[in-house]
Amino acid sequence: MKKLILAAVALCFATALVVQAQDAAPKKAGHKLTPEQKQLQADMLAKYDTNKDGKLDKTEKSAMSAEDKAAWAKAFPKPAKKNAPTDAPATDAPKADAAK
Repeated sequence: MKKLILAAVALCFATALVVQAQDAAPKKAGHKLTPEQKQLQADMLAKYDTNKDGKLDKTEKSAMSAEDKAAWAKAFPKPAKKNAPTDAPATDAPKADAAK
C-alpha cells in the first residue's frame, strides 16, 4: 500500500515538473515582416483604417481597390491548408469503355 501511495505522489510531482517546464519554454516568435511588408501595411492602414484601431477588419478590406487587394495578396499570401484537396482527377474512378 505504501508503494502505491509513493508511486502516486511521485507521478504527481513529475506531472507538476512537466507543466512548469512547458510554461517556462520560450514562446515562438511570430513571422517578422520585411521592410516592404511594413511599408505596405502602413500605407493600407493610413488609407483604409476608418475606425483607427490599427487593424483592417472585413469591411475595411472589402473597401480596398482591386489594385490594393492584389498588392496585399502578393505581400501577405495565405498559407496553404494541410489537407486541401488537389485539382487532379481521382484515379480510382472507373473509366468508360471507349470500344463499346
